[in-house]
Amino acid sequence: MRTVKNILDSKAKPTNIVSPRTLVFDALSQLNKVNLSYLIVMDEGRYQGLFSERDYSRNVILKGRHSNSTPVEEVMTTELPVVELADTVEHCMNAMNENKTRYLIAHDADGNFAGVVTIHDLLRQVIANREEVFDSAAAQRWLEESGEIY
Repeated sequence: MRTVKNILDSKAKPTNIVSPRTLVFDALSQLNKVNLSYLIVMDEGRYQGLFSERDYSRNVILKGRHSNSTPVEEVMTTELPVVELADTVEHCMNAMNENKTRYLIAHDADGNFAGVVTIHDLLRQVIANREEVFDSAAAQRWLEESGEIY
């Protein structure tokens, strides 16, 4: 089974990093430049949170804030579920579903920030392994329909 480590190893080193003091306007420009939906907020090499399009819409626009005067640290998400490098893709899918989030923060064995797992990362895993996913689902349907219990 594929793990968080496998996912992170397959991704390019992140370039979507901003400081907590970055203005939202500048963060939005960077989101556009890197063509991603989130930025990793780091301060002196330490993970602080994520800034996403959702943070912008909910914490800036809907609250009447101004992008050119609001720093990312005032509107970013700091509480996201944490997964470990050894956790499986299935574990990640369950964590996202239970927490109703699109992002998981990955930590190494020492509890240090290792990266971000996104819903898109998990979808890529399902697509890449679709034969296993769909064959398994078909087999499960067959078992349920036939009344066999294993």
